[in-house]
Amino acid sequence: MNFLASLRVSPTRRVANAALRTLPNLQHRHARPQTKTHHYSIIADSLHSFPLRFDPPRLASPEVRLETSSDDPTSSSGAASPPSSSSSSSGDDPDGSDPPASPPPDSAPASPSTSISRQSVPENYPQVLALPIARRPLFPGFYKAVVIRNPQVVAAVKEMMKRGQPYLGAFLLKDEQADSDVITDINSVHPVGVFAQITSVFAASGVPGREDDKEEGLTAVLYPHRRIKITDLVKAGGSQPSTAQVEQLDPSVPPGQEELLTPPPSPEATEAELPVDQAKRHPAPLQTSFLQDFDVSIVNITNLFTQPYNKDDQYIRAFMSEIVSVFKDIAQLNPLFRDQITNFSINQVASNVFDEPDKLADFAAAVSTGEVGELQDVLESLIVEDRLRKALLVLKKELINAQLQSKLSRDVDTKIAKRQREYYLMEQLKGIKKELGMESDGKDKLIEKLKARAAQLAMPEPVKRVFEEEITKLAHLEPAASEANVTRNYLDWLTQIPWGQHSPENFSIAHAKKVLDEDHYGLKDVKERIMEFLAVGKLRGSVEGKIICLAGPPGVGKTSIGKSIARALGRQFFRFSVGGLTDVAEIKGHRRTYVGALPGKIIQALKRVGTENPLVLIDEVDKVGRGINGDPASALLEMLDPEQNNAFLDHYMDVPVDLSRVLFVCTANVLDTIPAPLLDRMEVIEVSGYVSEEKSMIAERYLGPQAKEASGLKDTDVVLDPASVDVLIKYYCRESGVRNLKKHIDKIYRKASLKIVEDLGEDAFPEAEAQPTAASDTDKVVPAQDPPVNEPAAPETATPRTDAEASSPEKKVTTEKRKPFKVPDSVHIRITPETLKDYVGPPVYHKDRMYVRPPPAGVSTGLGYLGNGSGAVMPIEATIMPGKGGLQLTGKLGEVIRESAQIALSWTKSHAHALGVTDDPSTMILNDRDVHVHMPEGSVGKEGPSAGTALLSAFVSLFTKTPINPDIAMTGEISLVGQVLPVGGLKEKILAAHRAGIKTILAPAANRADIEENVPESVKTGIRFVYVEDVKEVLTEVFDGTPLAERLRETLTP
Repeated sequence: MNFLASLRVSPTRRVANAALRTLPNLQHRHARPQTKTHHYSIIADSLHSFPLRFDPPRLASPEVRLETSSDDPTSSSGAASPPSSSSSSSGDDPDGSDPPASPPPDSAPASPSTSISRQSVPENYPQVLALPIARRPLFPGFYKAVVIRNPQVVAAVKEMMKRGQPYLGAFLLKDEQADSDVITDINSVHPVGVFAQITSVFAASGVPGREDDKEEGLTAVLYPHRRIKITDLVKAGGSQPSTAQVEQLDPSVPPGQEELLTPPPSPEATEAELPVDQAKRHPAPLQTSFLQDFDVSIVNITNLFTQPYNKDDQYIRAFMSEIVSVFKDIAQLNPLFRDQITNFSINQVASNVFDEPDKLADFAAAVSTGEVGELQDVLESLIVEDRLRKALLVLKKELINAQLQSKLSRDVDTKIAKRQREYYLMEQLKGIKKELGMESDGKDKLIEKLKARAAQLAMPEPVKRVFEEEITKLAHLEPAASEANVTRNYLDWLTQIPWGQHSPENFSIAHAKKVLDEDHYGLKDVKERIMEFLAVGKLRGSVEGKIICLAGPPGVGKTSIGKSIARALGRQFFRFSVGGLTDVAEIKGHRRTYVGALPGKIIQALKRVGTENPLVLIDEVDKVGRGINGDPASALLEMLDPEQNNAFLDHYMDVPVDLSRVLFVCTANVLDTIPAPLLDRMEVIEVSGYVSEEKSMIAERYLGPQAKEASGLKDTDVVLDPASVDVLIKYYCRESGVRNLKKHIDKIYRKASLKIVEDLGEDAFPEAEAQPTAASDTDKVVPAQDPPVNEPAAPETATPRTDAEASSPEKKVTTEKRKPFKVPDSVHIRITPETLKDYVGPPVYHKDRMYVRPPPAGVSTGLGYLGNGSGAVMPIEATIMPGKGGLQLTGKLGEVIRESAQIALSWTKSHAHALGVTDDPSTMILNDRDVHVHMPEGSVGKEGPSAGTALLSAFVSLFTKTPINPDIAMTGEISLVGQVLPVGGLKEKILAAHRAGIKTILAPAANRADIEENVPESVKTGIRFVYVEDVKEVLTEVFDGTPLAERLRETLTP
């Protein structure tokens, strides 16, 4: 029984009949015992990968000639022009030509009847024309249409048809991208190919749009008979140009109606029938000797035969059964395969497919779209079992692709059907609910909800008009429209702004003082300014039009002060940072035309807090960036300006929003980077650093208890000694703020926790008691995501992992909280200055003064202000050496401090005689000497004019060889005529001098009020302040008690 016969379908015959009508000249009548006519069709172009399998063609025998009327030009078998192909083996035209739209008209004269008798294919054909095939090999028994473009090959094929030798060898090109009609190198093609017969030829039309449309091409239909192998490349084609002239046909024949080249009466020519000179010129087989006149590829070949096999072998039958089974599976998924299998079963000579396993393998490879290399392997296989195995592999891949395609198609169909069904049911449900009055439409409910929300707000009239317009637009839009979603989101934002809603304010001075004292220690000036601010609000009834800017070093509590103000006033609090902000849309919002547009931060703040009068803290206002999306600092002007923010226009909202009732508090570390127009709109409150006493109290009241509780030691006897806090402040944390001090205190308590756990061990804190006692309903298991095991550098020294340590594939998760442990009452820990090093390591700052003993001449002591908000004692060293009168400065000095050094040196040179350096006022000094000034700690950058007095004192000490008392420190800017100008940062500088044990400080007289008001008395205790106005007073005080001081009093005029 033929297992493939069950796959026959009726559409196949209709397809074959359609092909028969399209190609009327491709009909052959087979001389078989039963007079049954078989038709075949050629699948070119898109179906080239599925060749049809038919019986071998039969040509006219030598005794019978094709009788055709010589005066009928349309009687040739080439009357019908098939679609042009792309290459030697595919049905696609490489030049992009389109196939003919329809077969020749029916009005063309019909071909006269031709009697055809059986002719056998020669079994031995040692030399043939070699035709390279691209993209996929040919298999015996399956037709293939190829296009030949090379004029020499076209002429040779025509001559072969005329002589009745329509045989050639088809070999697959190794390069899949190559496309040629000749073989120039025997290594460019696979050695194993097929011996094919040219059954029909057609004139191929030119490629549209090309200049060489007149170039003649040929479409040849090949029927492979058997496998062959190249033994020798007799002649390589391509030596002549491809534009060689092709033999002209009879001009009387219309285009497209050329005579079909049919075999002559006698396909076998004898040597005697050939001219004598031709036989001498071409010592080749007589059948192909004429090919020497053409520039084509000629090869010697040998036939390849399938090795003998036993069709009843169990392996062979098993392979065949599996192939038939795969065919059935593919036929159910791919209708095109079903048609091919039907044609194969119809034209199968054997009654049972199991009688011809070799042909079944060839058919499986021929209809598959497998890789070229796999198909060539099937063609080269001569062992039936091996050929079946390779064909089955190709067919299995085809089945997998068909199954995947079918699965994807089913999934898409299922999703579409599900969505359509859901949509249909939802529409029905809506209609039913509307009829019963159970529920209104979702859009109607949304509109009612928005209107109810708007009725509770005190919208201004312009906003009400916009709201009504948008509500009307939403009512007429379909819910699925994109515009409806944009309008709905806009109305949602519009009705969530707290129009006219505000929280009651508390302007009680006593309450505000209590809140500020609870949250902060010290900061007397800051608290007084805030009290003044609240007092004005109490009398006016509001604090509109005020933008506070808290400026100071990091860690002094600027952000927490803003929170305290909100708590004191009873206002809602919202904070956002603008540090590094480069997009104006973050302030002004996005326009609604963009996808995912949102309002700006201030509109989001109003929605979040739900009131019109919150306190909005804008952090890091001095670090606003500027990019390609605009300047956010300029956008802040409209939001913070009291004259403009009563009608703030957000890009998204596009309606004026009143921000005048919002209290803005900004924070900044420095004021230099804030744009001047923005700074002009702010009321700046300087938040300076804390002194040592303030830091100690902050650590005792706030930082210590917080760190102790955070470390799990709330009720434990772990005490941080006040003396230890003083050591921390003096030798570890000299910054103006307390953030670094908080880090060190946290570290101390964490170390104490670790020491307690290590000393008591796991027995005192068993892990099992901390876990949840019973499984909760919310417990679940998630896949484990363990980190990969680190490979040790020395595997032999590593400890192998046990099974208990190996990670499990799942991890348990729970919502139950872990139970904390109580530290036993027997634990007592006290952190003293002696044991402090065990908790926080060695001190960061070792000494405050470089010169404890009297320094040499040329050394003075200055006071500086560091970038972290703290002060420092900075010595200045000067020396003189042979040179050319230059000044060399080292110590990472900035431009301003370099200018101060030049001014100090110039003043010293101009007063050299008064200082006693020269005997004659006209004498020049330092003509042959260089002066080198260095400020230690070269890695720390130094900038500012406050070192002027210290530099001048160092130069005078150097030139007069008079040392300066190391207990004297000075600060102040000098002018070229000797005036001492005021400087800043005096609180921090005096704190550093107090810490270093300085006894006398020289400060500008203009800074007297600042020192007396802002510097705590505890810091000024033990320090004598000398306020100076010019350098004479500075030098007299510095060199007091020396002969130089007496000379200066006499020679220097104030």
